[in-house]
Amino acid sequence: MPLSDHEERILAEIERRFYEEDPAFAHTVRSIARSARTGVRLPVVGMACGLALIIAFLARSTPIALIGFALFVASATILVQVLRARSGGTEPPTTRRRSARGRRPFRRG
Repeated sequence: MPLSDHEERILAEIERRFYEEDPAFAHTVRSIARSARTGVRLPVVGMACGLALIIAFLARSTPIALIGFALFVASATILVQVLRARSGGTEPPTTRRRSARGRRPFRRG
């Protein structure tokens, strides 16, 4: 939902005051936001380049296509790590359940 003109003016005023009151903190916040954008853009560009190498060289030169595949996989891995770090790094709970006594339900011997 877009902001109304009144809300945009209020937000601009708050932002202006924020920069006036604590410019060092405002600079830090701005640099963190900039690095977060770069942290996502670079792997996406790497994935696109890897895919382009795969498509362009698969029939002509298999080693170059394999390099493209490696670039694609590495970029995708980095992108997943960046997105996990941005979301707080929470892992899904394990699916292994324990019995009521705290032991594993299918214990051997």
